[in-house]
Amino acid sequence: MYIIIIGGGKVGYYLSKTLLNQEHELLIIERDKRKCEALTAELGGVVQRGDGTDSLVMEEAGMARADLVVAVTGDDEDNLMICQMAKKKFGVKRAIGRINNPKNEHIFRILGIDSTVSVTDLILAQIEREIPAHSLVHLLTLREAGATFIEAQVPADSPIIGKPLRELKIPDNCVIPLVIRKGKGIIPYGETQLLAGDEVIAVTTLDQEGTLEQIFAGLSAKNK
Repeated sequence: MYIIIIGGGKVGYYLSKTLLNQEHELLIIERDKRKCEALTAELGGVVQRGDGTDSLVMEEAGMARADLVVAVTGDDEDNLMICQMAKKKFGVKRAIGRINNPKNEHIFRILGIDSTVSVTDLILAQIEREIPAHSLVHLLTLREAGATFIEAQVPADSPIIGKPLRELKIPDNCVIPLVIRKGKGIIPYGETQLLAGDEVIAVTTLDQEGTLEQIFAGLSAKNK
């Protein structure tokens, strides 16, 4: 897979390093001379200096044959422009844009960007794991599909302990595909009983998230 990453900051660097280790064909576009030199010294000849929003730079990078473009600069407007140009001008099938300001996410969605990554949302998801006020932790939200992946943990005093899943009155459009018990994954079925300490992974529609949270009231030990 040929992947072009635009933005050679920390996110771009670590992403590139991982993808190179996975033996993908890769190119990093970065406008800053010092960053380019540092990246080249660390990663080799996979760095091209230039403005990632410039169509000539994109053409030189072989954008037309790229399988994936990832825009991870520190500027949301640049990331949006890069993704749009990659898709509309060069026909790249998939573009992923980094969002620095969560308020801009809807703009990316409206303008047809396939996927977005919000650093703020990732940090908030981690904080949710530590703050008692949250019973459900958001792992991933697919807004276009209207679905969300959430996680909760069963505390020792939960009223649902020992009850089969079929008795929890989970809505039809809510699915529990995985229960993690003592580090091992369990594919649950209707008779599966939840135990204290179980981590429950659920998939539900956005409009049923509140219903699922009500069913799982007290599910997270962090609610205490």
